[in-house]
Amino acid sequence: MSIYEELESNVRSYCRSFPVSFNRAKMSKMYSEDGREYIDFFNGAGALNYGHNNDYIKKRIIEYIENDGISHALDLHTKVKEDFLATFRDLILKPRALDYKVMFCGPTGTNAVEAALKLSRKVKKRTGIFALTGSFHGMTLGSLSISSGKTPRAGAGLPLTGVTFIPHPYNHPEIDTIAYMEELMTDEYSGVEKPAAVFIETVQAEGGVIPLSDKFIRDLRELCDRQDVLLVVDDIQVGCGRTGKFFSFERAGIVPDMVTLSKSISGYGLPMALLLIRPELDIWKPAEHNGTFRGNQLAFVGAKAALEYREKNGLEEKTRQNEDLIREFVTERLLPMDKNLRYRGIGMIHGVDFGAVEIEDAAGLVARECFLNGLVIERAGRGDCVLKIMPALTIEEDELIKGLEIIEKSMKKVLLGNK
Repeated sequence: MSIYEELESNVRSYCRSFPVSFNRAKMSKMYSEDGREYIDFFNGAGALNYGHNNDYIKKRIIEYIENDGISHALDLHTKVKEDFLATFRDLILKPRALDYKVMFCGPTGTNAVEAALKLSRKVKKRTGIFALTGSFHGMTLGSLSISSGKTPRAGAGLPLTGVTFIPHPYNHPEIDTIAYMEELMTDEYSGVEKPAAVFIETVQAEGGVIPLSDKFIRDLRELCDRQDVLLVVDDIQVGCGRTGKFFSFERAGIVPDMVTLSKSISGYGLPMALLLIRPELDIWKPAEHNGTFRGNQLAFVGAKAALEYREKNGLEEKTRQNEDLIREFVTERLLPMDKNLRYRGIGMIHGVDFGAVEIEDAAGLVARECFLNGLVIERAGRGDCVLKIMPALTIEEDELIKGLEIIEKSMKKVLLGNK
């Protein structure tokens, strides 16, 4: 029995898919204790957009530690917080004409979602929230209440209320989702109170890599304006450049009332979460929402360096180029293996959907075969049937192609028996 089986809780999950002990990593490669190399298409579930141990970011963090920089400061003013805020304003907010206050929440994405839920209800003096089916917003009780998966919701151990789930337009194209929401908001016999906010992921990542259309996002913004309802975009997994632009909603030309950010915002996989708030909505009283680790100083250093690195290295253009490469590879070399395969993707998050394939647990079999061939890749969606391609934005082209070729080889073995 390993030390993990002896002492670690049964709640552990990803390690069950990748049963080796990793001891180092560099950019898009991870190495196990026995020295085996793996290409990383998992990317810390989106927390490592800039790769493992990115030299530019690492250097800044090491220098800060060596100079005895403040390691913990709650929400005290510090030089590195000031530097991050100024850089975020100058490189991200101002060029996009975005006027947001920045709230430092607890260390993880779910903390930012909890803050957005509390503030939405406080601002609008309503308790209800609308969320889409297929959504995932976090595992603490508030965030879990607006996440739709039955298995994680069952773990709450109590009723999760205060949310109305709206059919996602991808899975229910026969429904005019915008009209349906407006009817629920306005019909006195709908049985549903007008919500404080609508929470969306512009691309449902854990839900199976399902992008919303630009039109839907724009129509939803207009609906929320008409009905005096807040629009909150959860950009925790698909923000920070994952879809191409820094914010995933930019492609639709809208401005949300609030935006949650975490995962790759720190640039180095360090815990950090933000809530961006339109200034007139920032009605918090001092300390009304706080947390011991809301001021991760090392994360501030990494986040500033990451924003600089993004600009210096043209990651937006690189992401567009890699998107084309992935889309062409999947379309021309993977999809022809089975007529029942489906595919969705944008930027550097793509999903090959095996849900309609006749082989049982085909996605699981392919993912396991990929790992045996040196590729770390995970699954998502209903029944874990979607193979989720999510490499670092910094991945080299030869590494990206090699990883895709491992997927191809693994799919051929599972679907075609190596024919």
